[in-house]
Amino acid sequence: MINTLFTKSKNFQKQLYSYLDSRKPNNPSKLKVVKRIIFDVKKNKDQSLLKFERKFSKLKKIKRVDLIFSKSEINKIVKRLDTKTKNSINIAFKRIYNFHKNQKFKDFKVLDNFKNSLTYRSMPIEKVGVYVPGGIANYPSSVLMNCIPAIVAGVKQIYVTVPCVGKKINPGVIYAARKCKVKKIYKLGGAQAIAAFAYGTQTINKVDKIVGPGNEYVALAKKEVFGQVGIDMFAGPSEVTIIADKYSNPDWIAADLIAQAEHDEMSQSILITDNKKIIIKVKKALGSQIKFLPKKRIAAKSLKKYGIAVLAKNSNEISNITNKIAPEHLQILTSNPQKYLKKINNAGSVFLGKYSPEAMGDYLAGPNHVLPTSGTAKFSSGLSAYDFLKRQSIIKISKSGIERLGSSVINLAEYENLQGHANSIKIRIK
Repeated sequence: MINTLFTKSKNFQKQLYSYLDSRKPNNPSKLKVVKRIIFDVKKNKDQSLLKFERKFSKLKKIKRVDLIFSKSEINKIVKRLDTKTKNSINIAFKRIYNFHKNQKFKDFKVLDNFKNSLTYRSMPIEKVGVYVPGGIANYPSSVLMNCIPAIVAGVKQIYVTVPCVGKKINPGVIYAARKCKVKKIYKLGGAQAIAAFAYGTQTINKVDKIVGPGNEYVALAKKEVFGQVGIDMFAGPSEVTIIADKYSNPDWIAADLIAQAEHDEMSQSILITDNKKIIIKVKKALGSQIKFLPKKRIAAKSLKKYGIAVLAKNSNEISNITNKIAPEHLQILTSNPQKYLKKINNAGSVFLGKYSPEAMGDYLAGPNHVLPTSGTAKFSSGLSAYDFLKRQSIIKISKSGIERLGSSVINLAEYENLQGHANSIKIRIK
């Protein structure tokens, strides 16, 4: 079900990186398709969107009005949602909001000895586009996790798009979007939706930043338009790493590995331990639990192709391997999880103890579930309110300030052979 790697093996490092690197998006043919779609949408706008939606949804008759949800449509769809799910979304909204509202940037102002005023302030991005996956996946939780930090930051215009032209729409997604008071909900998907957000069309509002997960075409499109607009991250398939010891419950470990694997065939589930018996027990539990899973085909393929169990020598080796993997999600299911927490720097989100499965974080623990993947946790962080704030410096130099500091600026400018810079100071202090 999952492959076992041994750190004592001479080829361990090579084998480990082989498993990790095999999931990273690197498909020139897909990138070529994405570039063509983006160019077409930029040039032909709505006409292009209609063409691609007809092609991908296999519908002959689509009009501009079909690209956006009307208020009456939204109300009808939301009425179909059962009360239990509504209440769950409400609870998730409240918990996620209450956590993110603490992520406030504090402006500050410095007045130096020469009465120069130096200020650093923040302000929200004006327009944000949120991509919500459709097709195989349809996640109300993605709406909440991407919209709520923007709300906390003070973004006034939030737009959502979900691939659903000619398809049944998940009412939970629409309810979550309405709960977040988004300006408009579009029915677009794929690279064409990303291009529409980046450049704008007659129907789709141009935005300043695009966030939200999607398939490889969506990820490549976001990477391609970056620079024209901001993006949250270049995200790969989801992943979890679980650290266990001889006291860990193998059935619970198996359940958590499967929970990750059912996301996507490209998802990765990794177990790291210094106890050989735990690996044997977990493998047995995986076989028995996966039989009853509705998405067992997806989970089985993910575990077989990308799932690994690593048998390490000791806790130091476990910590070092985890830092090399830099997983999106890290679960520490050992008897003393704090011991590992002190040694591990690289992880998108950490779940401590046996009662903290990653699924809690996916839905309503509070912290964001949009996290760095494919080892990027070594240098980046999960989505937060800070991602929707621009920081800006304000400099006001006094007369005495330029007189006292100007000579140093002139010296540095002339040292760098930038005479124009030097003269802009000289002309003021003659």
